[in-house]
Amino acid sequence: MVNNNAAFLLKDSIHNIPSPKNSNEGYVLVGPIKLPVNLEGETIVFRWYSWMKQPEGGENMSPEELIRSLPTMNLAEGQQSSVLVYGDFENSPDALIRMHSICHTGDIFGSRRCDCGYQLHQSMKMISEHGSGALFYLANHEGRGIGLFSKAMAYILQEQGMDTVEANLALGFEDDTRDYDGAIGVLKFLREQPVTLITNNPRKLEALRASGMNVSGRTPLWGDVSEFNEKYLRTKVNRSGHFATQNPIEGLTQLPTAEGGD
Repeated sequence: MVNNNAAFLLKDSIHNIPSPKNSNEGYVLVGPIKLPVNLEGETIVFRWYSWMKQPEGGENMSPEELIRSLPTMNLAEGQQSSVLVYGDFENSPDALIRMHSICHTGDIFGSRRCDCGYQLHQSMKMISEHGSGALFYLANHEGRGIGLFSKAMAYILQEQGMDTVEANLALGFEDDTRDYDGAIGVLKFLREQPVTLITNNPRKLEALRASGMNVSGRTPLWGDVSEFNEKYLRTKVNRSGHFATQNPIEGLTQLPTAEGGD
């Protein structure tokens, strides 16, 4: 079922673009989206767009038609995942791992709408300082599994007042559709010894434990708080159930403390 409010809010931000080379083909462009980017310590605001080929038979799709077809397009599956391994990962007594979901805007552009870029680089630093570990870069996890193009539309809905969970739901997705089966399979191939997971997300911890992987603990990873991602970080805790330790986010107050911890 199409969320009519989402279609209305997106109607001026979805554009059908003809192909310069083939009159029978075209592209769907979504944007612009305000994107504050950290460049050498200075926040520069860009305008971000994303585009994709028009689906077959989808010439000049309306916002309603586009939203209706989004969950069946499986846009997040068009990329491949990888892993960075550091030190004697196979044999060391304990190792740090990070299951990092791809974030085109945060990891590549340095967007401050989220904390993904910070988490990516900080976890690499933590792993290297620890002496052994692995960073799994999960390429079909964009936007918690909805794909980059859908994420662009979710950002526009967030600019209209929705939080990150409400926006995904309004586009016909679940809050979080990520799957860790492939990454866990690779992890088990690379290592049988215990691992410590770098995460604030209980679902990642639960996925590892449910697979039978030997998980010795959890290390939290909060940081890079700004005026641009404060609502996003609060939503992670209040709506998505992320672990919140005492004063986990500098500058943010009255966050609930999640039980369970490591």
